[in-house]
Amino acid sequence: MKNFSQPMMLSLGVAVALLASCSTKNSEPMESTKSTEKTAYFKSGYSDVNGLKMYYEIHGEGDPLVLIHGGGSTIQTTFGNIIPDLAKNHKLIAVELQAHGRTSDRDAPETFEQDADDVVTLLQNLGIAKASFFGFSNGGNTTMQIGIRHPEMVNKLIIASAFFKREGMFPGFFDGMEHASLDNMPADLKEAFWAINPDSTKLLAMFNHDKNRMLGFQDWDEALLQSIQAPSLIINGDQDVVQNTHAALMASLIPNARLMILPGNHGSYMGQVEGSYTRSKTTELTLAVIDELLNGE
Repeated sequence: MKNFSQPMMLSLGVAVALLASCSTKNSEPMESTKSTEKTAYFKSGYSDVNGLKMYYEIHGEGDPLVLIHGGGSTIQTTFGNIIPDLAKNHKLIAVELQAHGRTSDRDAPETFEQDADDVVTLLQNLGIAKASFFGFSNGGNTTMQIGIRHPEMVNKLIIASAFFKREGMFPGFFDGMEHASLDNMPADLKEAFWAINPDSTKLLAMFNHDKNRMLGFQDWDEALLQSIQAPSLIINGDQDVVQNTHAALMASLIPNARLMILPGNHGSYMGQVEGSYTRSKTTELTLAVIDELLNGE
């Protein structure tokens, strides 16, 4: 196996933040904070999902592709820079998970398994029987759980910067998580949350949910990944918080998976970055490979 360079140590705050119903109520379309380019079709709304009012957006038309954001994030902070590209050929259903962005909270811990069930319930409410799924970071873990728990709903999976064992993260990640606080969270992610949900108590609730889920994470059995039958693409940055050897292990366990390691850190290869954004050839390559996977037989 190829020896990849070790991931660089990101600040704890960055690592924490990056890992970070049958009737629906429509809300007014909002302006993107990450891209001024408009997609051909746009709708947003809320749906009653397992005790949540779950916020979702629909962009474009075509075969459905569900976008699942990372920890500490929203639709826009994870996918805003590439939604216009993805929506050219697909019907995007972008979601905000429990306590994130505009979606409400409930009196229960946040788990990857429950997130997976919530996303599937939303799709059922929207009358979508089957879709492909693109999850980044914690959203990649949720995407794997959808493949494990709801295989009948899945066409293809894109699993970006995700993990299934604690040892897959860079050394010291979970030790440092013990001391994480909201003060460590990058200002860009805080401001993005406040722009759509100005309640600081809800920002803290989201942070605590994400932190507690990571602290309590227990390794998944390899047999769970081996049970995923959908064609899958595993993506990782060569300086990611997830170790490249771990991404390679995931790709070897999922029977129909391919692996792509790209130059960059956690999500930079797909435009998921804080601060200013400059389109890169790496992002273009990411989109091209995703398009090839989704449009292939």
